[in-house]
Amino acid sequence: MLHELLLALLGYTGDFVIDAREQSKTLGISDHQIDADEPSFKLAVDVSFVQPSERSAIERLVSLGFYYRELNRFATAARNLTLIQVAKSSAAQQTSGSTEKPGKSSVYRRAIANGIVEILSVYKAAVLQVEQNLLSDPLPILSSITGGLNKFDILLPPLYELIMEVEREDIRGGQLLNLLHKRCHCGIPELQACIQRLLWHGHQVLYNQLASWMVYGILQDQHGEFFIRRQDDGDLESESSHPDSIENLMHKSSEDPSLSDWHLGFHIYLDMLPEYIHMRVAESILFAGKAVRVLRNPSFSFRLQESFIHQPILRVSQKGQGFCGGLTPQNELLKEMNLIAEELLPQSEANKIEIMLQELKKSTEFHKRLFESSVNSIRTIAANHLWQLVVIRADLNGHLKAFKDYFLLAKGDFFQCFLEESRQLMRLPPRQSTAEADLMVPFQLAALKTIGDEDKYFSRVLLRMPSFGINVTNSQTEIQKKKGNIDGNLGMFSYGTASSEMSLDGWDGIALEYSIDWPLQLFFTQEVLSKYRKVFQYLIRLKRTQMELEKSWAAVMHQDHTDFANRRKDRSNSLSQHQRRQRFRPMWRVREHMTFLIRNLQFYIQVDVIESQWNVLQVHVQNSHDFTELVAFHQEYLSALISQSFLDIGSVSRILDSIMKLCLQFCWNIENYESNPKLSELEHITEEFNKKSNSLYTILRSSRLAGSQRAPFLRQFLMRLNFNSFFEATALNVVRPRPIIASQQ
Repeated sequence: MLHELLLALLGYTGDFVIDAREQSKTLGISDHQIDADEPSFKLAVDVSFVQPSERSAIERLVSLGFYYRELNRFATAARNLTLIQVAKSSAAQQTSGSTEKPGKSSVYRRAIANGIVEILSVYKAAVLQVEQNLLSDPLPILSSITGGLNKFDILLPPLYELIMEVEREDIRGGQLLNLLHKRCHCGIPELQACIQRLLWHGHQVLYNQLASWMVYGILQDQHGEFFIRRQDDGDLESESSHPDSIENLMHKSSEDPSLSDWHLGFHIYLDMLPEYIHMRVAESILFAGKAVRVLRNPSFSFRLQESFIHQPILRVSQKGQGFCGGLTPQNELLKEMNLIAEELLPQSEANKIEIMLQELKKSTEFHKRLFESSVNSIRTIAANHLWQLVVIRADLNGHLKAFKDYFLLAKGDFFQCFLEESRQLMRLPPRQSTAEADLMVPFQLAALKTIGDEDKYFSRVLLRMPSFGINVTNSQTEIQKKKGNIDGNLGMFSYGTASSEMSLDGWDGIALEYSIDWPLQLFFTQEVLSKYRKVFQYLIRLKRTQMELEKSWAAVMHQDHTDFANRRKDRSNSLSQHQRRQRFRPMWRVREHMTFLIRNLQFYIQVDVIESQWNVLQVHVQNSHDFTELVAFHQEYLSALISQSFLDIGSVSRILDSIMKLCLQFCWNIENYESNPKLSELEHITEEFNKKSNSLYTILRSSRLAGSQRAPFLRQFLMRLNFNSFFEATALNVVRPRPIIASQQ
C-alpha cells in the first residue's frame, strides 16, 4: 500500500489510488461532486481496511500527486521543442498580418516551465527521500510520509492554480510576467521564493529580447509576446490622420528602410507591457532600439557621401583610372562605406549596453529602480550617438537656418524681390495647369538677383502651387462678388491648400517644399514640415499685403506729382485737380491706418516672435547633446511660433485674414478708381476694416491673452498699436460711422 501511495505522489494511479474524474468519464457517469479545478485523486471506495481518519489524511496527501501530474503535464507541453518548431513555420503568417493566434507556442511559458521543472525536481527528491526513510524504518507509519511532504501543501496548490489560469486565459508574454509579479506579493516566504524563481526565468527571456532590440536593433519576437511590435497596415490606417503625409513618407521610406522603421515601423503594444514597467521606460526602450536600427543601417547615399568626404584622394584616383585599372578603388570605397556604418555606433558602446543588460540578467530579483536606471543609461547612449549623426554629420543647424531663411522669410530681400517680380502675374487668376511653372520664373529671377551661388541650401527649396479645388476669379474685375464673404465664415488654412473661403485671388496656396536627405527625416517629420508651411503661407500673405499697400501709395504719389506738373502748365484745370486731391484725402487716411496695422503686425511676428524664439532654440541646440531633447525643443519652438502668431486662435486668425483681404481690395480699387470709381465699395471696405481692426485690438488686449504667457511680447505689440490711445478710444465703438468721402466727380 505504501508503494502505491508513493507512486500516486508522483502522479501514477492504480487500484489503491484512483483518478475519480477519469473513472467517471470511462464509465460515462457525470460526477458533479468534483469541481473541474479540484484534485481528482481519491482513495478507492472498496478499500475498507482504512479508518476514516486515515482515509482523510491519505486523500489530502495524494492530492499532491494530482498537482504534480498537472504541473508536469504543463511543463512537458510548454517545453515541447516540436511545438516550437511548428510555431516557427507559422511565424511568417504572424508577421504578415495574420489574425490567428499562434497556438500554445510561447517562449515565456517555456521559461516558466523550466522553473516549474526545478520545483518538481525538488518535490521528486523529497518523495524519494521519504521512500528511503520508509524502507529503513522497521515500522513505517503514515505520519512519516506526511511530515516529509508537508511543506509542499503550501507550494503545489497555488502553482496549480497559476497554470490553470494561464491555460484558461491563454496568458503569454508580458501578461504572464505581470501575473507572476502580482502572485509574488504573498505572506508565505516559501511560495514567494518559488514564484520569484519562476519570474526570474521569465525575465531571462525578457532580457534576451531587450538585448537583441537595444544592442543590435533586431526584434526577436516570433510569437508576439514582446511589448515592442511592428506596426502593421491596419494600425497605419487607424492611427494616421494625414493620409497624404503617410503616403509621402512611405514613398520616401521605400528607399530608406531605417526611415520607415523610425516613423512607422514599431510601436508599444500595451497588452504585453507588464504593469511594473512604466510607460516612460517602455518609450525609452522603444526609442533606444529604433535609434540603434538607424545607426546600424545608414542609407547607401549617406555612406557614399561620407566615404567621399573621408577619402578625397579616392575620387581623384577614380577619375584618373575610370574604374578600368582594376577593382581596387571600388573595394576601397565599399570598405570605407562599411567603416562609416561602424563609426555611427562603435562596438565599444554596444558592449556597454550589453554589459548593463547582463548585470540585470544575473540578478536573482527584479529591481525596478536599477532596471529603470539601466534603461535610461542605454537611452542616453543611443540619443547621444543619434545627436552626433543628425547635428554634427548632417549639419542640422545649417538646415534650421535655411528653414528660417525661407519658410520664416528671414531673407526678406529675396521675398521682396520675388513678390515684386510676380506682382503682375498675381494680378491675373492662376492657371491650374501652369501656375507653378509661371511662378518659377520670378522665383528663380529673384534668386539670381539676391542670392546667387552663396547659399548652398537654396537648391533644396522648391516652390509649389497645389491644386486649388475651386474656380478662382479675376481679382481686378470681380471683387464685388467676393466682398460679401468678407465678414465671416473664414477658417484657418491648412498647409498646402487654398480653400474657397480663404482664397481671394487663388494665389494664397503658394507653398514651399524642402528636399531633406537621410538622416534629417528623423528630425524634420511631415508634421514639422506642415507647421512650417502653415507659418510660411501666413507670412507670405502678410508681406504681400504690405507690399501692395506701399505700391499703391507709390503709384498715387507718382500720379499726384504728374498732376502737379500738369497744373503748373495748365492753370485752367487747377480747380478740378484740387478737388481730386480733396476727394482722395480720406482714402489715404484709411490706407495709412491699414499700413500702420500691417507693419506693426509684421514687425511683431518677425522680430518679437521669430527672432526671440530662434535665439532660444539656438541656445538649446548649443547646450543639448540628446536627440530627444533637441526634438522636444524644436517642437516647442514651432508651437511658440504658431501660438504667438495667433494661428491657433480661430477668431484672431479669421480677423487677420479678413483685414489682409480688405487691404488688397482697397489697393486694387484705388488703382482702378480713375477708370472705374466705386465710392460705395470703398466706403464699405473702410467700414469693414474699422470693424475688424477694432475687434482685433479688443481681443488682443483681453486679459486672457495679454495676461497669459503664450504671447510674452504681446503687450509691446499693443503698445505700438495704441501709442496715442487711438485704438483704445475707437475700440469702444466697434462699428464706427463711415467717413465722409467727397462725391464730386
